[in-house]
Amino acid sequence: MGRFKFKLQTLRRLRQLHRDEQRGRLAQAYEAERILMQQQADVAAEQQSIVEAQRVLVQAPAVDVNQLLTATRYRMALDAQARALAEQAERVGEEVERRRQAVLQAEREVRVLDKLEERQRRLHAAAAAAAEAKRLDEVAVNRWEAPRL
Repeated sequence: MGRFKFKLQTLRRLRQLHRDEQRGRLAQAYEAERILMQQQADVAAEQQSIVEAQRVLVQAPAVDVNQLLTATRYRMALDAQARALAEQAERVGEEVERRRQAVLQAEREVRVLDKLEERQRRLHAAAAAAAEAKRLDEVAVNRWEAPRL
């Protein structure tokens, strides 16, 4: 009996490449999510800073209305930016989940072929063992019958 050859090896290789591509896309989505979280943290820190600056301006003996208005406008701009980043984070989170599901599906497709190969490999080994046993039985029968002739 010949060596074992998995006939679906090319398909499995294609599915592995697809899985690896999906993993790369997921890694990109995770990186975008990380960058977005960093931007949100930066905006939050800037918001905290402007609140402190407004507090100092209000507590000063002579209140500079123009500086206070500028700080308020900047704070409103930061609030708008924070809302936009939150919406973007939600969309990125959804995309991360879609890509994660795609990776899981690709993993399942590869595992199915891996299991099929393993099952075929076991069947081939069993068939080879049976063929070898049959050959050895024939040799034994021939040796046993040879002296009788």
